[in-house]
Amino acid sequence: MGAPERRRRRVAEDGVAGPDGLRERKKARTRQALSDAAIALFLEKGFDAVSVAEVAAAAEVSKPTLFRYFPAKEDLVLHRFADHEDESARVVAEGRADGRAPLDALCEHLLAGLRRRDPVTGLCDVPAVLAYHRLLYGTPALLAGIHAYQQRSEAALARALGGDPLTARLAAGQITAVLRILANENVARLTAGEALDAVARDATAAAREAFRSLREGLPY
Repeated sequence: MGAPERRRRRVAEDGVAGPDGLRERKKARTRQALSDAAIALFLEKGFDAVSVAEVAAAAEVSKPTLFRYFPAKEDLVLHRFADHEDESARVVAEGRADGRAPLDALCEHLLAGLRRRDPVTGLCDVPAVLAYHRLLYGTPALLAGIHAYQQRSEAALARALGGDPLTARLAAGQITAVLRILANENVARLTAGEALDAVARDATAAAREAFRSLREGLPY
């Protein structure tokens, strides 16, 4: 087998076209490893009790290397939200491409997430996920980061909704609040020890009711 054929096979196996893609995958793995090491320490000792130097040592990298991946200590925890920041906006855009109204697409997406127990919906009783939520919502510095994330997510959703800018911002704010409140309710009930199946039934009903109310009040 010649070199070009071997390269084509590697590309097919990796699903990545070229060295730039391979570098991005390696960076993503490093980023994940750094975050995992940090969160393990934060869960063990508390966010405020762990220094960036301790995280770097645990991950066996230098502080400058860590800061290249995560400019702030809070980012080590909050980066797990990065892929979800424009999720609602993407759902709206993809739904419209398929001929679905924004609220219908968002509701279907949420219900699908509840069915698969997606952690972002709050409906996940995996101990590590619940511990992560306790860390997140029990740390003031991280709460500030969550607020900034929600603002960016809300702005992206408003752009995706389009139309009158103020109407879009108001709608995005209401939708984002609904998603946040529903997820937080699920987390709170699971953390309190309620059974997953019972919470799931109520979560599905609450999601349907919340989006029914949104449809009645929003032009989307």
